[in-house]
Amino acid sequence: MRKSLTLLALLASGVAYAQDAVTYQRPPAVIEELLLAKPTPSVSIDKSGEWLLLAERISYPGIEELAEQELRIAGLRLNPRNFSTTRGTYSGNLQLKNIKTKETFPITGLPEGLRANSPQWSPDGKKVALMQYGPERVDLYVITLATKSAAKINTAALNATSGMTFTWVDNNTLLYKTVPANAGALPVAPPAPKGPVVQESKGRSAASRTYQDLIKTPHDETLFAYMTTSQFVLNNGQGEKNLGATGIATAFSVSPDKQYLMVRKVEKPFSYLVPMYGFPHSWLVLDMQGREVKNLAKNPSSEGAPIGFDDVMDVRRDFSWKADDPHTITFTKALDGGLGKQKAEYRDAVYAIDMAGGAEPKELFRTKRRFDRVIWGNKEVALVEESMFADRKERLSVYNQTTGKLDSLFEKSSNDAYSDIGSPFTIRNQYDERVLFIQKNGELLMRSQGSSPEGDMPFVQSYNLKTGKGTILWRCPANTYEYVVEALDPEKLIMLTSRETQTDVPNYYIRDLRKRSLLGTPVTDFTNPYKAMEGVSKQKISYKREDGIDLTGDLYLPKGYDAKKDGPLPVFIWAYPREYRSAADAAQVRGSRYTFTRVGYGGPIFWVTQGYAVLDNAEMPIVGEGGSQPNDKFIPQLYLNAHAAIQALAKMGVGDSNRVAVGGHSYGAFMTANLLAHTKLFKAGIARSGAYNRTLTPFGFQAEERTYWEAPDVYYNMSPFSFADKIKTPLLMIHGELDNNPGTFPIQSERLYNAVKGHGGTVRYVQLPFESHGYSARENLLHMLWEQSQWLDKYVKGAK
Repeated sequence: MRKSLTLLALLASGVAYAQDAVTYQRPPAVIEELLLAKPTPSVSIDKSGEWLLLAERISYPGIEELAEQELRIAGLRLNPRNFSTTRGTYSGNLQLKNIKTKETFPITGLPEGLRANSPQWSPDGKKVALMQYGPERVDLYVITLATKSAAKINTAALNATSGMTFTWVDNNTLLYKTVPANAGALPVAPPAPKGPVVQESKGRSAASRTYQDLIKTPHDETLFAYMTTSQFVLNNGQGEKNLGATGIATAFSVSPDKQYLMVRKVEKPFSYLVPMYGFPHSWLVLDMQGREVKNLAKNPSSEGAPIGFDDVMDVRRDFSWKADDPHTITFTKALDGGLGKQKAEYRDAVYAIDMAGGAEPKELFRTKRRFDRVIWGNKEVALVEESMFADRKERLSVYNQTTGKLDSLFEKSSNDAYSDIGSPFTIRNQYDERVLFIQKNGELLMRSQGSSPEGDMPFVQSYNLKTGKGTILWRCPANTYEYVVEALDPEKLIMLTSRETQTDVPNYYIRDLRKRSLLGTPVTDFTNPYKAMEGVSKQKISYKREDGIDLTGDLYLPKGYDAKKDGPLPVFIWAYPREYRSAADAAQVRGSRYTFTRVGYGGPIFWVTQGYAVLDNAEMPIVGEGGSQPNDKFIPQLYLNAHAAIQALAKMGVGDSNRVAVGGHSYGAFMTANLLAHTKLFKAGIARSGAYNRTLTPFGFQAEERTYWEAPDVYYNMSPFSFADKIKTPLLMIHGELDNNPGTFPIQSERLYNAVKGHGGTVRYVQLPFESHGYSARENLLHMLWEQSQWLDKYVKGAK
């Protein structure tokens, strides 16, 4: 009786222990207009450089779509009705455009309610295949350029649940995964479990990251197998032919000569500790009749794999077809046991095996760092890339297949953008595979972002492999941002480029790099979808923090704003910390001041329309030099970065240092909570989908490789949860209810909210229904923007 009376008394008192009943709200009209603005189409170019496929993205889905049944198993999120992954992006309108004539054509034969993605051009560029996601099945459509029409080619429904789904074999033949004919109905969960779920470790080290959506029960295992098992089908336009047995294929590729199929096949037992990509699996080679030719590897679960950033499993890995041979496979094997911290002269060896020869693998070369990739060219020239996280170094070497020599060409810090020579142009060989384009003089043609103290200025250069010197053939014109999308004719230096300015939306152009014209021939004429942003000023500002490191940020000021007349504005800073091993690398300028401003739901730019000075991409470098690690001084460096940004805006006369908000998403949210816990620089903070207690990610996080037990003080001091009693600045926390990002479980926000509330802080926690780490439902996005607007106006704009 006493307990009942106490409960009644609490209810009568109206103490706000329950959640607030809030319905969906909408932000100011101009913010809603910017969010829902129709984006410019995405573009896919054919292999001959004659045609563009223009795809208009379907707008944000409604909350009802996210609320539909979704299976969350083995790290996947699946739609059980149509055997596909959920939360994809789709195109609702497709058009073809001829690059030379600039004429645009509608495409007939596409279904009503088009939800298409993954377009792939046929080798001859005369057709485009794409997937159509219907409510009950996924189908494969082929667009024929000659007729500007599309037709569904499959009878069996596609299985689009795991990895790639289809590929062209030749100009008329497609290979794709389908739902097996005998799949049956979706397995039903038993009314009651037959026993507990038991996991056991028998003294063997098996550290792992924090993953979500894992298999948890035997029924989950059954569901996973049901949803991901598929049947390969060949379709040459005359009908479908099954290829091989059913199985769980997460990757597959056809040999350059189209005689073999390599498949990565998942096998039991399914893990309860790692997602699907860490399950036991085999690498198999089949002939095009579906018969097994060779089992290349049978790899175990990654449950017990080492977790260092330079660690790999001590198994054969990185299987791929050698682009310049008809049917040779290359793979990599660690020479250091897979342990990056173990001393070793060589880290990896790369091998090749000829499927027709029946011989054992032949070693091609060894790398002193972890092997990343090889770009094949001819018998004398292939480019090999290798790197290590520990020293942030990467190396580019030239491999001579004839002599077997691997000669280092170039080595730099992975964070040093200024010295990047770029990526090589490639062409398609006789097998329709990408290989290096090697000029008649033996030099490579390279394209680079052109990072410099003035910002990114993309360029194309001819690069001499013997001298290691380049000759710049073309550079982005002044006051623009233009880069090469595709080489239409590399021999004649005819390129398709994308060009934009602060006021001009990105459009595509054909450029002859031999000519010195300021502008190429326009191909598209997309217009600005963000009319409300016209007149807003944008500039990339530079400033120093107290220890001398140069910083930059993108500053947006309201239309018509005059600092002398209008005075300092309330400020909204948005940032994301990044780690560096040298102050010089941290100080480099990144990005271009001449890019067109795209307004995405996740950024802060909306609030420039509400009278705020917005500093986006405010650099927050965390530097560790010599024997120290970046995170050893994480909090002091956060302060230096934030203080420098605020002072820079105040010195310019545009920012009121007494009215500043800070915000970020994911690691930026983690940064925000730390700044509010350890400084008094801000009037408010907005933290979305963050992690705040690092003891819940004990085997490493972000760029922190040490475990909690190796660096407990670092984990404690970097966790804003440890200092929740110090968070008195108003904090708005937002999190997706179904966040699947490793480390950012929703409980991270729930626990910090309760801790701050328990110590009397001003805090609000908003959980968005059905959302993941990134958000997508229209109602949730509009409400999120409303919450942020309310918070900023209440605690920043009107602050004293």
